[in-house]
Amino acid sequence: MSAPVPERSHQLPHRTVPSALRPGPAPPRPAAARALTPAGDPDGLLLPRGIDRLLHQQDRQYGHDRWAVLLVHQALGGAAGPDGTLQHIMYGLPPRRCQVVSFKAPSAEELDHDFLWRSLRALPRHGRAGTFTRTYYEDVLIVKVCPALLAAAKVPCSLFGKHVWDERYEDIRAVEGHLARNGTAVRRFFRQVSHGAQRHRFLERLNTPAALWPFDLADLRTRDRWGDYMRAYEEAIHETAADAAPGAAVPADEKWFTRLVVAAVVVHALQRLGERDSTGRNALAAAREAYSRG
Repeated sequence: MSAPVPERSHQLPHRTVPSALRPGPAPPRPAAARALTPAGDPDGLLLPRGIDRLLHQQDRQYGHDRWAVLLVHQALGGAAGPDGTLQHIMYGLPPRRCQVVSFKAPSAEELDHDFLWRSLRALPRHGRAGTFTRTYYEDVLIVKVCPALLAAAKVPCSLFGKHVWDERYEDIRAVEGHLARNGTAVRRFFRQVSHGAQRHRFLERLNTPAALWPFDLADLRTRDRWGDYMRAYEEAIHETAADAAPGAAVPADEKWFTRLVVAAVVVHALQRLGERDSTGRNALAAAREAYSRG
């Protein structure tokens, strides 16, 4: 009688796992998250309630057709979870009312234009909600840490002086201010996943064939220069801060907490748009008055 064939393991051989991601203890949960989970939301109702409010507010935005909402999600490296967050908080929103654009490495056509060109082409229409993931902030993060990438941009070398980054920060502030003055409410989310939590998520992906597809080897290069990228990240957040485009540094180690923060910020933004737009209210008041007269 032949010996039974052992089941094939889905774990990658240890030698194939990058040294930076070798197995280790899971990262500790932040104290704030440990405190909030059992007491703050014991029944898991906060996020569903937030989503209901978001859908209600977006109905008003779509009906008024005066404002657009642009959600800018930027993270440092991979595994910060923007896709999962969007799947949760945008669940139930009709596709015609929202759009999600994830920018990858620039194409040949995009390199023939300035670094903001492709983002400006993808802006949401009034009444819609648009989301950018891996945004134009990459051009003051990755490109700043790896300045050789500037050579790929077809911009005269004489324009790349010592103030090139200050000028790009100024460009970003100017564009976001222009959008805010012309009916697009910009809300920025700077996701901050810890070094340990990112490693833990990468290992999960590497050892789960069904979840391997989002893994990008380029993210390992980011980990190798974590300090440089963190300094560029913090400087970008500081230098582009402006009232026209409020930003939030969102802890991304705890996914449930990240989703709550994003949902709350979006609901608040939509509520403010409703308060500022009196066109629909005035029209309804005039209609009520006209019909009340018979």
